[in-house]
Order: sequence, then structure tokens, then C-alpha cells
Amino acid sequence: MTSTQDKGRTDSIRRVLTFTFRHWSRLRGRAAFVALFITAATVTEIFVPLFAGRLIDALAANRRDAALALFGAMAALGLAMVVLRHIAWAGIVPFTLRMMGDVTRDAFHRVQRFSTDWHANSFAGSTVRKITRGMWAFDTLNDVLLLQLLPSTVVLVGTMLLLGWRWPVLGLVMGIGAAAYVAMTVVLAARWASPAATLSNAWDTRLGGLLSDAIGSNAVVKAFGAEDREEERVGRLLGKWAKRTRRTWMRYTWSGSAQILVLWGIRSAITGVGLWLWWRGDATPGDVTYVLASYFVVHGYLFDIGFHIHHLQRSVNEMEELVDLHDQPLGIDDRGDAAPIRITSGEVRFEDVTFRYGGHETPLYEHLDVTVRGGERIGLVGHSGSGKTTFVKLVQRLYDVTGGRVTIDGQDVAHATQQSLRRQIAIVQQEPILFHRSLADNIAYARPGARQEEIEAAAKLANAHDFIMKLPRGYATLVGERGVKLSGGERQRVALARAFLADAPILILDEATSSLDSESEALIQQAMDRLMKDRTAIVIAHRLSTVRTLDRILVFDQGRIIEDGDHDSLLADPNGQYRRLFDRQSGNIVDEAPLLTDA
Repeated sequence: MTSTQDKGRTDSIRRVLTFTFRHWSRLRGRAAFVALFITAATVTEIFVPLFAGRLIDALAANRRDAALALFGAMAALGLAMVVLRHIAWAGIVPFTLRMMGDVTRDAFHRVQRFSTDWHANSFAGSTVRKITRGMWAFDTLNDVLLLQLLPSTVVLVGTMLLLGWRWPVLGLVMGIGAAAYVAMTVVLAARWASPAATLSNAWDTRLGGLLSDAIGSNAVVKAFGAEDREEERVGRLLGKWAKRTRRTWMRYTWSGSAQILVLWGIRSAITGVGLWLWWRGDATPGDVTYVLASYFVVHGYLFDIGFHIHHLQRSVNEMEELVDLHDQPLGIDDRGDAAPIRITSGEVRFEDVTFRYGGHETPLYEHLDVTVRGGERIGLVGHSGSGKTTFVKLVQRLYDVTGGRVTIDGQDVAHATQQSLRRQIAIVQQEPILFHRSLADNIAYARPGARQEEIEAAAKLANAHDFIMKLPRGYATLVGERGVKLSGGERQRVALARAFLADAPILILDEATSSLDSESEALIQQAMDRLMKDRTAIVIAHRLSTVRTLDRILVFDQGRIIEDGDHDSLLADPNGQYRRLFDRQSGNIVDEAPLLTDA
């Protein structure tokens, strides 16, 4: 392994342990409680071999009272160990559950606030896998550090000191043997098994992402009869995953065998030195019994310490991706001086705005100036990539401008808290996304705590109430993942109802009637007209028939607004871009492709 890889591995362990101890610090009292009781339970085990050796000598000398007293002491130590160990294990349960809950909430909090670009480039299934795998790795890590490695350290140090106090040579042999064993185990785990585990975890994440992608897109799979094709893709990935995972497991197997061999050597050395001391007359049979019993206690802990270090390393590997999520910058974050925004009239201004997407050398907007008056209804028209969707994303502050500023009622959106901004902007997407919850929950998502009559009133305004009441469970009907149980028109009307209930001063409509039947289109258009009344409305127009009645239309071309006016004035220019687009859609040539997607 190269020095760079070694440094990366060490850095990974440091980052994960720092992350863990940071969470421990929030519950330092509980951590200290567990550590204290597990240490006390372990100390009792160190003294049992000492009493066992004394018991052998008492039996050999026929000292009955002493033998009974020693037996009672051993029984009391055993009972104390059970009680103290139980308290420690019972204490770690709420400690670990609290930390698992905290780390999952923190990760979810960050993922929810990551930028639009981050979500566009990430598999939802892979992200969920990273969080859940890291959460359970936290459980393992706590057990290993507090309930396994800490007691092992106490036993090793305590036994070495006790034996060394009576027979320095035995303490030295025990110390050297234990140090060599632990060092070998750490090297095997960190530099040999761990890199393989990191790679197999990466393939595990990819497998989770592929399964989620295929299952989430099952409707498309079925539409093209592609079940076998998707199974082949999964099969190919499973083959690579199995190859990497097999290598990881075999490395752990070889590591375990090497550890057992070293333990055999330590046991032989300890036994040989004990017999040599007895041969010289420096140890009684009871002393030899004490030495051997002490070794067998240490042997159990040493044998287990190998597994504990491997489990520690595996937990570190499984937590790496979770820690990466916590270290990932949010992309779009509230500024230190951010304050809630208060929107009244809903006037939107782009003031000398320059904007480029990350990684693009050429900006999409350069020194863009435009004003949308409060209560004005405007349409955004233009070819694919002309900048229509980017316009509304900047209003929502899904991206930060490169230069200039975007203001609402004179307030810079970059200085507003994102939640306060977006709660006052209602948006209806072209492809509305619904939660796998009831219809009532989906509509009320715009305003938690809304009464049933308010939900129904919003549904009526959106022309959704009638079809909802025809369903067996009405507003309690579950809509399926992303709303798959509803038709496109029904989903759209639920999304409109959600916007009605939000009652926001600014409305964004990604016009969504192009793929609907004429009846659904008429119902949705009627609802959209109601929704736009007395609000600042920004409509991304894919079909120009929907913008005829708007107050104003902005025609985009390569990030510039090349035409600005109402439908009649723009149509009057025979050489205008709007006129050409309108003629194309209203004539016999049907070519709406350039209008269907956007930057």
C-alpha cells in the first residue's frame, strides 16, 4: 500500500472517531457511567485467578476455613461482575439509541438542505443506504469501544501489572506478547482488510442505488417489457459486488487465523515460564494455577480483541460515507445575518444579475435586468435551454447568483432564510410529486394543521374534490409512491389544491396541460386561472395557448430577454421570435419539442 493510501486510511479512522467522540460529548455523563461500570465489572475478573491460585494452595495444605473463605470471595466477585456488567449493558442501550437517532436526524437534516444539483446527481436509494448503514455502524462502534475494547485494555494492563509485581519476567512476557498481538491485529485490520472493506462497501452502495432506481422506475420497465434486461444489469453488478465482498471476507478469515497462531505462541510462552518458575521453586502449584488462570482470562480477551479491532475497522468503513454526508457543504446555506422575509405585494426584481452553473465557463445570464410587478401575471417563453426554468429557480434561491441580486419587495433573497422565502412561494410543477400518504396529507402539506374543511375548500377550487369523493376512502386514500395510483390530471389537481391551501403571494406554474386529455386540461386551466388571481404569477409556458390571457410575456433566448409584451403586441411583430413560435404551434406543423425542457 502506498504512503498516500496509508495517510488516507489513517485520516478516515481519525475523522470517524472524531465524529463519534463529538457525539459522545453531547452525552458525556452517560458515556462515563457506562465506562465506570464496565471497568468495575472487568476488574473483578482480574482478581478471580488470584483467589483461585490461593484456593489450590489452601486445598493442598488442608486449610478448610481458608478454602471456604476463598470460595466465598470468588463467588462474590462473580456475582458482582454479573451485576456490574448488567448495569453497564443496560446503560448503553439508551445511550446508543439516542446517538443513533441524533446521527440519523442530523444526516436527514443535511440531505434535505443539500443543493438542487446535489440531489440531481445522487441516487436516493444510495443516500438512504449510506445513512442507515452508518446508523447501525454507530451501534457496533459504541459496543466495541465501550463494552469490548475498554474491558480488554483493563484486563491486559491489570493482569500484566499483577503478574509483574510478583514475577517481573511473567509480566514482561505477557506485555510483549499482548503488544505484539494487538499491533499485528491493528496492522492487518487497518492496512490489509480495511481497504478491501471500503471497496466492497462502495459496491454495496452502488447496488442499493441500482435496485432503488429500477424499482422506482418499474412503470417504465413494464412499459417496455424490460424485466429481463434490468435483472441482467442487477446480475452483472451482483457479480462485481460478490467478487469484492468475497475478497473482504477472505482477508478477515486469514487475519483471524494469524491471530490464533500468535495466541498459541503466547500461551506456550506463559505456560513454559510458569513451569520454569515452579521448577526453580519460585512458584507453588497454586501460583502456577494463578498464572494459567490469568492467562486464560487474558486469552479470551486477546482472542476477542482481534474481532473487536476488525469490527471497529468495519464500523469505520461503514460510517465513512455517513461522515462524508455530514462534512459535505450544503451548497446553498442561510447566511449568518439571514432574516425571515416578509412578502406583501410580491414584486420580483432581477438587478444586474449574472449567473453561471457550476463548471460552466460561459454564464447563462449576463447583467440581466427585469421587474415583475406585484400582482402581475407573466409568462416565460423560449426554446429549450433559453433560461426560463433558471429564472424561477433563482427566485426560489435554489441557486445563488454569480453577480447582481434578486429581490422581492426590495429584499435581497440571498439575505432571507430559505424556509421563510419558499413558504411564501407556491409552485406547481409540470410533473407534480406526491408523497405516499393520504390525499388530505398531500394537500395539507402546504399548510400543516389545516382543518378538513380548509383542505376540501382548496380541493374544490382546484377541481379535485369530485374525483376525490368518488374514491373508496375519499381524502384518506393513499396515493402510492410519488402518486402513482392517480392519473396525471388527478395528480396535477392535487398539486393545485396544495397551492391554493398555501395561499402564497407569489405563484410559480410550470404549465402542465400539454400531456393531458382535453377534459383534464380544461379543468386544470380553469383552476389555474382561479389560482393566479390577485397573486404575482410566473408561468413557464410550454404551450403558447396558455399565455394569451397573461398580463405580460417574456421571450427568452440564450439567457437574454429578447421580447417583452402582451400576447397581442408580440404577435403583431411578423419577424419576432414569439410570432414564429406561435405560428409553429398553431399551424399544421406540430413541433413543441424545443419548448418541453429548459435550463
